[in-house]
This record gives sequence, C-alpha cells and structure tokens, in this order.
Amino acid sequence: MDSTNRTAAELGREIAAGRIDPVALAESCLEAIRSQDEDGRIYARLTGERALEEAKAAARRAREGRLAGPLDGVPVSWKDLFDTAGTATESGTPLLAGRIPDKDAEVLRRAGIAGTVCLGKTHQTELAFSGLGINPNTATPPNKGMPGHAPGGSSSGAAASLAHGLAPIAIGSDTGGSVRIPACWNSLVGLKTTHGVLPNDGVVPLCPGFDTVGPLARTVEDAALMFAALGGGEADLAAAPSPADLRLAVVETVALENCDAVQSGAFERSLARIEAAGARVERITAGELPEAFDLGAILFPYEAWRSWGALIAEHPGVLYPPVELRFRSGEPITRAAYDQAWQALGQLRRNFFDRFSRYDAFVMPTVAIQPPRVDELLADDERFMAVNLLGLRNTRIANLLGSCALNLPTATYAAGLQVMARPGEDVRLLQIGAALEAAAKA
Repeated sequence: MDSTNRTAAELGREIAAGRIDPVALAESCLEAIRSQDEDGRIYARLTGERALEEAKAAARRAREGRLAGPLDGVPVSWKDLFDTAGTATESGTPLLAGRIPDKDAEVLRRAGIAGTVCLGKTHQTELAFSGLGINPNTATPPNKGMPGHAPGGSSSGAAASLAHGLAPIAIGSDTGGSVRIPACWNSLVGLKTTHGVLPNDGVVPLCPGFDTVGPLARTVEDAALMFAALGGGEADLAAAPSPADLRLAVVETVALENCDAVQSGAFERSLARIEAAGARVERITAGELPEAFDLGAILFPYEAWRSWGALIAEHPGVLYPPVELRFRSGEPITRAAYDQAWQALGQLRRNFFDRFSRYDAFVMPTVAIQPPRVDELLADDERFMAVNLLGLRNTRIANLLGSCALNLPTATYAAGLQVMARPGEDVRLLQIGAALEAAAKA
C-alpha cells in the first residue's frame, strides 16, 4: 500500500469508508521505514509491535462502526523526547542513553485514545537545543529536497519522516522554533501551540517556561485534526474566514532584517498573492521585539542549564561542543536576573498585543535563511553557533511573545510564511491558516 503522498485526513477518511485496512497501512509504513531508512538517520527506533497492536484495534473499531475519531488507524511518528512506555526515550543525546520510561507522555496517551498508531521515535538535535537539526552524536536526518543541507531542528527526524513518505503526520516540540524551522526547510505545515495548551507531562524538558508540543503535517487540515487528537480542541475549518475578512500585520522589526534573497523573495511573493485574494495587509514596527530578544538571552539559557546543567557538568564533553557551550551560557545567570526578565517580558507581551489588537494575525518569513550545508557547519563551531541563532531568530518571536504560530509552505522549497496569532488563539490560527494556505503556496 503506497501512502507516501496521502494526507492523514485522506487516510482517515479511507479507513472510515472501509477502503483502507489500518493493519495493512501500518505494515506498509513499517516496511517503508525498514527499507528506506536503512542507516537509521530518520527513526531512532521503531515501535513495530505496538503499531500493529494499535492498528488491529483500529481495524476492529472500523468494522464495528465505532471509530474513535477522524485519525483512528492513522500512523504517527513521535520525536524522541516523548516518553513511550517500554521504549527508550533519549532526547537525541548519549547523556540519556538507555532511558526507558514506564508510561506514555500525556499527549501520546491522548493520541492513542483518538486511535492513532505509534510508528516509532524520530531523531532530533541533542536535548532539543539547536534549530539546525544537526546531531553528530546520533544522526542528522536528510533534507530530501536539498541533500547535504541541514534539515532544521530540533524536530529534524519528525520533518524527515513526512518528507520521505515514512509517516503521514509527525509530532514534535517547539521551544524556540523546533517545529516551524524543520517544517519550513522541508516545505511542510508546522504548528507551534500556545504554551500550556497541550500538556508537557512525560515530555523530556528543555526550557519549561517555553516548551510546547505541536504537529508537523502536509496540510493545515492534518495539523488541525492532530491538534484535536492531542487534546487541544477542534478547529472547524469549514468556518475558516475568507482572506478578504482578514487584517494582517507584517512584522518589519527584526523579522525582515538580514533575510536572504530566497526567503525574502518567497515571502513577498506569497504576501502579494494573499493581498490579491483580498486580505488587508499593513506593515508595522514593533519596538518591543529587540528588548524581548535581550530578555530571551537570559530566560532560555537559564532554564536550559537548570534542566540539564548538573548532568552536563558530571559528563563534560559528551554533548556536541556548540550545543554544550550554549547550555553552559546559562550557568552564570542568577535567579534574580531570571525573575526580573520574566516580569519584564510579561509586560512586553501585554504591550505588544494591546497595541496591535486590531490585527487578526501577524506575518513574517518563518526563517531568515535557506538551509546551510551540514559539512560546512560541522567544520566550524563558531559558524554553527552564529547560523543557529540566525535560523532561530524569527521563530523565537512567537515563543518570546507567548503566542501560537504556524508555518505555511510557499511555492519556493524550504521557504515558509509564518502566521502568528495571540496567545490561546490556536483554533483561530488554524482557521486563518486554512484561509491563507492556498494563496501562500500558489
């Protein structure tokens, strides 16, 4: 059974209609993974027995007319930081080698209740603390459209599992861009949810104040269905607005600076098509953003070091050096500085959304740069760190503002349109994304 280019929603509808057997679908996916990912660069490990048992249960429900939801029987790949009972969950690092949880992460449990089938665990950057997707300690997944170039991270294997046709949908995490960057660089849809909308119970942490769970998908419809399966609420895309009903703000401050010609060109062309579809587009300057980035330079490293500093200090030199250096940058930051930074960021968030309350959403290039070459980054640690920060820059705007955001593919490979909405407006964001999806990629 060839499900390589089928969306999760299409597969779910075919299962419901009795035209696809969930067991045959799961077997097909597992066989494709074994034959096409022979070097194990996309999947860290498979959960084959579990997948077949879950597929058999879905097949029984389908025969009895009691499917648990629109994705019942649909296979899903999971980033290697979601606890999976009885299966190693190592967050991409030898520091956690052999870590086997005894129960599923809460979002994985919820997805199981919704009937999805767990295929296995995908590779990621170490402890999710890099946006490039490069991990010389475990694996760097391939970028299908640009071989030899970075896949984007930290949910690198998640994106590769979709791009290579080895899963219909994938679950990743996003602390500073880790869903949206790989989605952008693999021309996929990627949803960064509002912090706290989906639970992080059983998710290996990085920065607890920023960590979020979100799907990578082929379409906004798939992302919406998976968001609901994870417990985030149903987004009625039939009620999506017309582009003509939307007032959008182009964030010029920071987000449009130093973008390469490919990214800026793709963004402006998509924006022109969205305007032609009727959307009202205005350009804004946001003086809050430079200060927010200064605060982020305190908050992200502080939380990351408090999560993993003790283990890193006990095992120096195990992490890839640029990643370890980034962790260690949080060591000297004091709790007082951290508390003050959070207080200031909270005020900046309120100021931003109060000042721009007239807009339905905010748009910008998802990433400022095209995927860099892996070999060039591995050869130069300083370049790795500089490129990593630039790659994360635009996506971090949403994390710093506490909002939800969506990557929409454009007509240019590895160039995305980022749509950002207010905190807690995840369902509305998905509806806006559905309204803009076709124009953005036309």
